[in-house]
Amino acid sequence: MKAVLQYRASPGFRKRLRASAPEWLDIVVVDENDAYAVRRELENADVLLHVLTPVTAEMLDAAPRLKLVQKIGVGTNTIAVDAAKSRGIAVANMPGTNSQAVAEHTLALMLAALRRVAYLDSASRRGSGWNLPLDTFDTVGELSGRTVGFVGYGAIPRRLTAALVALGAQVVYYARNPAADPAARHLASLQALLAQADIVSLHIPLTPDTRCLLDADALRLMKPGAVLINTARGELIDEPALFDALQSGRVSAAGLDVFATEPTVADNPLLSLPNVVATPHIAWLTPQTLERSIAVIVENCRRLRDGEALLNLV
Repeated sequence: MKAVLQYRASPGFRKRLRASAPEWLDIVVVDENDAYAVRRELENADVLLHVLTPVTAEMLDAAPRLKLVQKIGVGTNTIAVDAAKSRGIAVANMPGTNSQAVAEHTLALMLAALRRVAYLDSASRRGSGWNLPLDTFDTVGELSGRTVGFVGYGAIPRRLTAALVALGAQVVYYARNPAADPAARHLASLQALLAQADIVSLHIPLTPDTRCLLDADALRLMKPGAVLINTARGELIDEPALFDALQSGRVSAAGLDVFATEPTVADNPLLSLPNVVATPHIAWLTPQTLERSIAVIVENCRRLRDGEALLNLV
């Protein structure tokens, strides 16, 4: 069985794949930027291991033997799922494999945004760390005493809640299906959450209903001076509206791991703001996440080979 990983895999990831793949599974790693190599390798591939580069209908047409698109991660908005299904190609994802990594990165962005870590790091490197504008430290703060509002309350927010409560924060959330968690309070609407939360953190999938969920009107509902964190999908936010809210101070800071267009470009206006902390969609990416992902890859390939039900079909 041949599986093609379309990804700029690190040396460590390649080594783990080689060590973990059984003899019957040939995993070929192709740089996601090499379209010719991807098309060539897909000609006789049984499985496509997908990270972020979009899987289009045209790509699927170039893979006549393909039986499975295995998402490494959770979100499948970058996969032409209907096109795959119409061609008899299964699509599966990996819920839970990256939850710990994303939870920790979300917490890191909260702290970095509150304490202006990126701005202060840059000033320190310039040698001006003790010559900052006098109002700099009027704009920092602690997590303790804040209300953190999660939009969505799946595995990642649930992991974070205990840590946030231990640090002295209160946790509220808005979700379609309330959870039985005494440490967090469910709110009846997104509007109620935006009005109450000092920190708003997004943890929902990108769908037609959630695209630009936080538009200019929603951002105006946020508590003045609130912080916005996004480790979910960039298109959940209207980026020009967020730029205006950050520039005006209505939103005091943002921690963003995801952007509407990825990879984001240097001239994205959000990156020009000193109250934005940005990372390149790597909240999920740790060696531990990859170890858990490899285990799912091998198991689902085995199930595909043996004609058994696949894990986490989409």
